[in-house]
Amino acid sequence: MNLRAFHAAGVFMTRSRRYQPFSVRSILPAALLTLAAAFAAAPAHADPCEDIAKQLAGQIDGLKVNFTAANITYLTHPAAKELSLGCRGKDYSTELYAKTDRKIKPEFFNLVGSATALIFTVPKDDVMTGTTRCLKRMGLLRGDKITMRYKRLNLECTRTKTEASITVRRGTDQ
Repeated sequence: MNLRAFHAAGVFMTRSRRYQPFSVRSILPAALLTLAAAFAAAPAHADPCEDIAKQLAGQIDGLKVNFTAANITYLTHPAAKELSLGCRGKDYSTELYAKTDRKIKPEFFNLVGSATALIFTVPKDDVMTGTTRCLKRMGLLRGDKITMRYKRLNLECTRTKTEASITVRRGTDQ
């Protein structure tokens, strides 16, 4: 039998190569480059904690944003010795911490009330009432550490011989 007979019978099935303008080998690198360019051109999303800190600095006179480290943004203000804004801890979603001298001045009350009202979107009058109540309860009868809840905010006030501090938190479930 000759080769033509085998060919006609379909025994030798050879595939002829055809020219394909777009093959998988040429499309794959182009698709990967397009995907990489799309991710590189996407805008970077800022940390919500930094956004809140910048909003606080714009709304409260004398407040400045220092730096951010480990989900805590450190702030400065003349009425406070220490001031920080924490985001996303294990037990809380947002936290404001402020420390001042033991003899608390009205500027400190105003600073904490304004910052808390902006951070937690609660009316300033309500926040001023809660923070003032917490800070003024510390004393001889109730002790140097007060923990209370006011308007869905957890307030913790502490004082030592030289300093007083307040921590305002909202839980992760709220």
